[in-house]
Amino acid sequence: MGSKVLVTSALPYANGPIHFGHVVGAYLPADVYVRTRRMMGHQVLYICGTDEHGVTIVQNAEKAGMNPQAFVDKWHEEIKKTFDGFGIEFDIFSGTSAGRNPFHAPLSREFFLKLHGNGYITDRTVKQLYCGSCKRFLADRYVEGTCPRCGAPGARGDECPSCGAWVDPLELKEPRCKQCGAAPVVKETRHWFLDLPRLAEEKIKEWFHSKAGEWKPNVLTFVENMLSDLKDRPITRDLDWGVPVPLEEAEGKVLYVWFDAPIGYISATMQLFQARGEPEAWKNWWKDPECELIHFIGKDNIPFHVVVFPSMLYGVKDGYILPANVPANEFYNLEGKKFSTSMGWYIPLDLFFREFPTDAARYALIQSAPETKDSDFTWKGFQTRVNNDLADNLGNLAARVLRFVERYQEGKIPGPQAPPSEREKELLALRGKKVEEFTRAVLEYKFRRAATVLMELSREGNRIFDDGKPWVTRKTDPNKTATTLWTCCETLRTLAFLCAPLMPATGRKIWEMLGLEGSPEKEGFSKAGEEVFRGGGGTVRPSILFQKIPDETVQAQQKALVQRLQEARGLEPFAPPVTFEEFTRLDMRVGEVLSARKHPKADKLLVLDVDLGLERRTIVTGIAEHYDPKELAGRKVIVLANLPYRKFRGIESQGMVLASTTTDGGVQLLGVDPGAPPGARVS
Repeated sequence: MGSKVLVTSALPYANGPIHFGHVVGAYLPADVYVRTRRMMGHQVLYICGTDEHGVTIVQNAEKAGMNPQAFVDKWHEEIKKTFDGFGIEFDIFSGTSAGRNPFHAPLSREFFLKLHGNGYITDRTVKQLYCGSCKRFLADRYVEGTCPRCGAPGARGDECPSCGAWVDPLELKEPRCKQCGAAPVVKETRHWFLDLPRLAEEKIKEWFHSKAGEWKPNVLTFVENMLSDLKDRPITRDLDWGVPVPLEEAEGKVLYVWFDAPIGYISATMQLFQARGEPEAWKNWWKDPECELIHFIGKDNIPFHVVVFPSMLYGVKDGYILPANVPANEFYNLEGKKFSTSMGWYIPLDLFFREFPTDAARYALIQSAPETKDSDFTWKGFQTRVNNDLADNLGNLAARVLRFVERYQEGKIPGPQAPPSEREKELLALRGKKVEEFTRAVLEYKFRRAATVLMELSREGNRIFDDGKPWVTRKTDPNKTATTLWTCCETLRTLAFLCAPLMPATGRKIWEMLGLEGSPEKEGFSKAGEEVFRGGGGTVRPSILFQKIPDETVQAQQKALVQRLQEARGLEPFAPPVTFEEFTRLDMRVGEVLSARKHPKADKLLVLDVDLGLERRTIVTGIAEHYDPKELAGRKVIVLANLPYRKFRGIESQGMVLASTTTDGGVQLLGVDPGAPPGARVS
């Protein structure tokens, strides 16, 4: 491990807001890592920005009635505000559009031309989906259909969100143009391809296999499978928003967003050093073999950061370094479901930060981060971590120790006046060990472990305070009291260092509460295990670090989450509770539709002949707009059998079939296992 580190986080797409899942996946861990390495005395650059090209940008800018540049400008600012809310600090937060980063398009063209000149880019005529209604070739994200791998609906023409597989638009089942909904046809067009198989054989496979045992298992497994069936990858699109392909014969085409986006890390670094008056200094990072390049990403970005971008960096043959590590996280969910702003399953971050402190969010997210498997943010879990860890453990130690100093030591931290007990000696020695454990955990990308190390040291501090019983010894052995308080204050100082990367504001607050000048960040970890209060300390300033979160607050947040879901999906709220006895009065039975026909006097009604085992019944139901009578024969349905009979336009209905409404206003009949016999009770 060197002392020069270049850290990037995946460029967030300037297409909408980001949420907790994004933050904990690629940005908060990187911020903790960067702060830790700096406190270890290393040179660190942290580069990020927004990804501002691509089909989806164009689509949503059109829907919003904006030009693409104005659209990405808006979301760039919103995304940056979110990062500010989490206390995430970059050396530069730029972007990939010409209006934000003048270095990006020229560098992207340079990459293309060098790869082309080195024989790694070829062109050929290919078949592509074409929308006759929109009169244009459909770039991958203009197409949607059923995934050919997992069968999930909503797969895009480049990737399936459900299984994560790369998808060829031509392989999609039942493809549709996302713009107009029409079924596209296949036509021929010309595109340029990056020869990933050749690049892999020349360099990438060897380089990747050298990382075995160093990188996360999820990354190694994913890429190993990918390398076993690697194909060349198209890197151009028929679009007018993006970096134009720098060839005369490629008029009207732009570089694929996933080709130019990672180049944004380099172009943003160039922009940073241009602003610093050192226009060539970016090379001291991107072309220095002693510099470590670390990409923090979510698992959906693994192919591009472990195969595509390294292939590009190598293929230009210009001295670029390859990644030292790509610590990809798994997916982060909200109360057991995927975050979805459009479906109402999200937490508005502006409202969140009005009620809860930034450091509480940082700690809770790190402690539940999806480092090795998918994990969840839950309101109850958030409350538990804040109340038990931050308030009752860390906050309790700071408050009880410093208030005691304020009240019984004239507000001054005492030095040791008696030999420390064996337990106190152990705690003083433990501080340095915990700093080593903390930094080692961060360097191994085990951020949850790092947060736990902090709480372990705080817990030991509370035990020493309890064992020392200063509320007793202040009367019987004041010298012993001074030593106990000194030991606890030295521990609090070390805790300020450990808080600094995880909870920066909290680390600085503990520092100030101890009456110290400067900050733990400026001191660095090399000073974290020192004993600075042996000759006594300054005036303490005790205050509350964290307030507990009451149950009522959690319940209100859970209720608000459900309300957002209801509003977004148009769902009705739950009905008032019923007793079990009331429920058992409903006689629901499995029925088999024997035949179905249209109601002679009502276009929206169907008349079903249903076998309920004990008897056959006629049921009138309002599903004619959603089902063809021919497709219902033989179908199993659920029938509410003990409703009073009622006539609909002259035909008596002898029960009700159960159905649900869909988000688009449709109707779906509820079904049962095909093996369930007619007449079976549903309970």
